[in-house]
Amino acid sequence: MTKKITPYTWFLFLALSILGVFLFITPFNTADGLKVPIAYLANTLSSAVVPFIHWFAFAVFIIAAIGSIIMQFIPRKERHTIFDSLFRVNWFWTIMRVLAVIFAAMYLFQIGPESFMSDNTSGLLLSPDGGLVTMMFSLFFFAGLLLPLLTDFGLLEFFGSMMVKVMRPLFKIPGRSAIDCLASWVGDGTIGVLLTSRQYEEGNYTAREAATIATTFSVVSITFCFVVLETVDLNNYFLQFYGTVILTGIILAFIMPRVFPLSRKPDLNFNGSKPDENREAIPEGHNVFSLGLQNALAKADSNKNLGRVLTSGFKNVLEMWFAITPIIMAFGTIALVLAEYTSFFKILGMPFEPILALLQIPEAGAAAQTMIVGFADMLLPSVLGAGIESEMTRFFIATISVTQLIYMSEVGGLILGTKLPLKIWDLFLIFLIRTLISMPIIALIAHLIF
Repeated sequence: MTKKITPYTWFLFLALSILGVFLFITPFNTADGLKVPIAYLANTLSSAVVPFIHWFAFAVFIIAAIGSIIMQFIPRKERHTIFDSLFRVNWFWTIMRVLAVIFAAMYLFQIGPESFMSDNTSGLLLSPDGGLVTMMFSLFFFAGLLLPLLTDFGLLEFFGSMMVKVMRPLFKIPGRSAIDCLASWVGDGTIGVLLTSRQYEEGNYTAREAATIATTFSVVSITFCFVVLETVDLNNYFLQFYGTVILTGIILAFIMPRVFPLSRKPDLNFNGSKPDENREAIPEGHNVFSLGLQNALAKADSNKNLGRVLTSGFKNVLEMWFAITPIIMAFGTIALVLAEYTSFFKILGMPFEPILALLQIPEAGAAAQTMIVGFADMLLPSVLGAGIESEMTRFFIATISVTQLIYMSEVGGLILGTKLPLKIWDLFLIFLIRTLISMPIIALIAHLIF
């Protein structure tokens, strides 16, 4: 006998899902350009806590590091507690948390080597006014509390059955990921990573699917694209630029799941089990709409206890603060120091010069130096390329920097801080492959425009 759906369940599905779409996916005009409401809320909170947010971040890093060290010496018990979720990590991640404390202390107290005290390294992450890590605390607060609006009340289930015939054959990912991808493209890449990680941990994505979505669709926001173009002084080319980004992004989304390393990720759930082969099949007597609606209402009905959902949201916030932000601080600082104070990325970029010359990109030598530095931070290629005379080359560099997608100061560090099945060498290899595939596509379009 089919369970009767109450008006309250309909309310949870319709009202809360629509609110989730509004908060995470619907852009609107602000004084700083187009933003989705969740990003606007995070920016507003960030502005309000400027006087102390860097000290709060430092305190979180210290607690995370001390808690992780203590947990190394406490035997694991059968009953999993919130302390296990926050602090039980292996020695490698414990060391990363300790490094986050050290790097933050160097910047806040201005002690140690200049490279670690600079506003262009640790300061880019921990500055109270616009630092990436300090901004993450505000974003994680709202995302942790409000992500259930997208995940717990049927929205993914409703669209999942309808989008499976598009997402599965084209990108080899589930139909429900359409909302995830949209949240990344329209909203912010970090939101997409958080949503993907949660879906993976809940068993809705396999390791291969989660890795594909996180590294293929977690693009930078439209607002940040304006910043990139302003840096290279090409504001009047926004439509050509963003159109190229979208086209290249779709081509990459088609190719990347079919090549190493993403193609070799196991099709297993987070707990190691095999996914149900018929999980996206349409049962007899249903069409894609009726099945999506049935699954959505069942999901909303299972989450009637809003108090439990809110408690789970607060737990998500704590996990994001203690598990993810120290990793972004540690990896981001190391990557930025290498980029700013060594020739590491410049040397790695040298092999790209003959490729750029073959693609007839003007000032190929100067452009080659920017090809790998984006792995540290997405804005660095545009900063380094801003002095290049050729508009075509500046356009090429700016567009490549956005389509590369993986940069350690934000999305890359964030991925490493979650339980997504990706290591740093996976991220670098994906970054490299995306760069090599993007180059001829963007070069061709650049030659057509200029």
